[in-house]
Amino acid sequence: MKYEIRSDTGRKRTVNEDEAAVFFHPKHDAALAIIADGMGGHKGGDFASATAVEKIGEQFMLATIDVETEQDWSDLLFDAVVDVNLFLYTKAQQDDAYKGMGTTLDIALILPRRCLVFHVGDSRIYQVIGKAIQQITKDHSFVNVLVDSGEITEQEAEVHPQRNWIMKAVGSEKSIVPDLCEISLPSSSYLLLCTDGLSNKIEKEIMLDIVLSDASLAHKADIFIELANERGGEDNITVILLEMPEIEVDPS
Repeated sequence: MKYEIRSDTGRKRTVNEDEAAVFFHPKHDAALAIIADGMGGHKGGDFASATAVEKIGEQFMLATIDVETEQDWSDLLFDAVVDVNLFLYTKAQQDDAYKGMGTTLDIALILPRRCLVFHVGDSRIYQVIGKAIQQITKDHSFVNVLVDSGEITEQEAEVHPQRNWIMKAVGSEKSIVPDLCEISLPSSSYLLLCTDGLSNKIEKEIMLDIVLSDASLAHKADIFIELANERGGEDNITVILLEMPEIEVDPS
């Protein structure tokens, strides 16, 4: 598997409160991609996103040989999310400098041919298979509540003045239950994890064109950042682009 990570402060902010990382387990055929978008002021937002990525990455890397099945991995990561949520919530309650902090969180656990996705907030995971792109996660946002209730359309949600209001974040409440889903990982497919600094600026169709272009994976990641900045760059912009290997078929 190939991957590229890019994170940029953008053109309007002075601090980058996004965090992203990819981890490879030394004893398991498993990789973990994590992206987080912090909130709660410069100090709180930066701390929340960095802490979430670091602590969940640590728990993944500490997985023993007893972690074998997809359910084992799911339990391990669920517990890691719950633990970091309580840690951040407690920190915010005890220290006024961190009051109101939280972070979005998207996790892609990549196993042979399968992927477990954990999701909180309005960062996103997309999958590209063949010539089609699909948004895997569903935003935990105010406008999505309005869309689900039929009060506004998806097109209206994209330009709604409250489109950045999120209803769920890691660290904002004492307990949390992340969304969880499982997807297949076909040969030569892609996963795109991004914060809303990217998804608010680049339409799915343009994302697909970039991913399917003849550019190198590194250049594709650069293009995402450059285009989001060209279109305003009001927010931090972070992307993880992963390319699944082409699997050769045994002719016998």
